Amino acid sequence: MRAGLAELFRTTLLIIAALFPIVNPLGNTPIFLSLTREFQSATRNLLARKIALNGFILLVVSIFIGTHILAFFGISLPVVQVGGGLVVIATGWSLLNREEDDDDEIETPRNHKVNIAERAFYPLTLPLTVGPGSISVAITVGANRPQGEGSQWPVVLAGLLGSALIAVSIYLSYRFAERIARALGETAMKVLIRLSSFILVCIGVQILWNGVSALLKSVLVPR
Repeated sequence: MRAGLAELFRTTLLIIAALFPIVNPLGNTPIFLSLTREFQSATRNLLARKIALNGFILLVVSIFIGTHILAFFGISLPVVQVGGGLVVIATGWSLLNREEDDDDEIETPRNHKVNIAERAFYPLTLPLTVGPGSISVAITVGANRPQGEGSQWPVVLAGLLGSALIAVSIYLSYRFAERIARALGETAMKVLIRLSSFILVCIGVQILWNGVSALLKSVLVPR
């Protein structure tokens, strides 16, 4: 039992340490606010809960059955990185070139439910929060988890607990995004939005390059 608890603690810390810097919910807060400017505070709070739940599901699925899903469709991890990197670049580039007045529309009952359903998953969950980088790391963590006939409950529970803690950090960051913005001020937030958008483009380029490099090595390096 003691060994199982030690394994649970170690694996949970490993998952959090691997995923939290990539998910980076605090760093994504300015972009979250930029993409939800037309929504009221109550709607943003609802979005925060939905994004956290979506992120939790994506991480759990990636950790436990991600490799099986890729194998079923015949997709390699580098291909996921290439495709995902292109999506992240496109998202970051559109935000970087976004005009300040583009989001001044008022939330209406007609488009409320549609916008919530659409934005909670894309682009706010995927690729902004739990993007291809996070998914590829989660799949890698799941692929390297211990296999065998021994007790698997610490590993399974660690995957669930680690993903849940990441989801909580996402919810808290987005739930209090407006307070963070008020504390920083409008000018500072505009600077952070542009800077975060540029960093998002760079992250997409890095993810794309990781996938391209792996594909090139598989072709050029003799076996």
